[in-house]
Amino acid sequence: MEGEAVSSPPLLLGGEGIHMLSQRTKRETPLYIMLLPAFILTLVFAYFPMFGLVIAFQEYSPAMGFRHSEWVGFRQFEMLAEMPEVWRAVRNTLYIASMKIVVGLVVPIVVAILLNEVVTKWFRRTVQTLIYFPHFISWIILGGLFIDLLSVEGLVNRFLGLFGIAPTMFLGSNATFPFVLVFTDVWKNFGFGTIVYLAAITSINPSLYEAAVIDGANRWQKIKYITLPGMVPIIVLVATLSIGDILNAGFEQVLTLYGPVVYESGDIIDTLVFRLGLNNAMFSLATAVGLFKSVVSVILISVSYYLAYRYANYRIF
Repeated sequence: MEGEAVSSPPLLLGGEGIHMLSQRTKRETPLYIMLLPAFILTLVFAYFPMFGLVIAFQEYSPAMGFRHSEWVGFRQFEMLAEMPEVWRAVRNTLYIASMKIVVGLVVPIVVAILLNEVVTKWFRRTVQTLIYFPHFISWIILGGLFIDLLSVEGLVNRFLGLFGIAPTMFLGSNATFPFVLVFTDVWKNFGFGTIVYLAAITSINPSLYEAAVIDGANRWQKIKYITLPGMVPIIVLVATLSIGDILNAGFEQVLTLYGPVVYESGDIIDTLVFRLGLNNAMFSLATAVGLFKSVVSVILISVSYYLAYRYANYRIF
């Protein structure tokens, strides 16, 4: 009848449909089996521990446990709002992470462009291998090396002394410590980051460079008008996705390199949670700080993925 919705008949799987479904299941079953260990590890180490978030709303005592500890509501969050150490850690985290994102975005782009301009293949591959290697070294090892290199009597200060420059306390000064964090982090990771930009450069149509040569363009002009515009989509994508890491300033790196003398400029949210929870046994307050960071991080990650979809047409689902 007119005006009534006409419902389509339900789809029935015939023998051919059942056979195709069986073939697909048989083909994908090994993949699910391979995924199972990672799925179990994620549950055990990422999702099951989330039950511990109830500590943030309790006056938790290890002797009493979750069930018998006193519930205090939002008292822990009120305490962290009144602690100057918390806001200092938030400020330091935003400052250090922002510098890492900006410098860590610019340096790989420049290095990728320079490597692309190198004609000698063996030299380019050697440089690529050398700059990639630090990414795979633990911060525990690198931290010990940097502590020795940047100490007052370390190799860096000895080298500067050859030019009459007084020794600098790189790891003991609030003025220099954030920049040391940024420099060492970029040095460790920029080589790995160049992979993305080199891949973006290789996807540029070579005929554009050939046409530019015919028009008399030099190297700088080809970089300015062809290479950089061709890299813009991946640059926008990486930049927008980096917003989600604005509260991650590098826990392992900071914990390895800092000390009480540079808490003023180097203490970040993660190290504050570590000290409150493990060193001072303030489990509930540390959990509240960590939960606060997690909620803000979820919001920032959601915003970054929306921007990536909006301006770079990138989506994960």
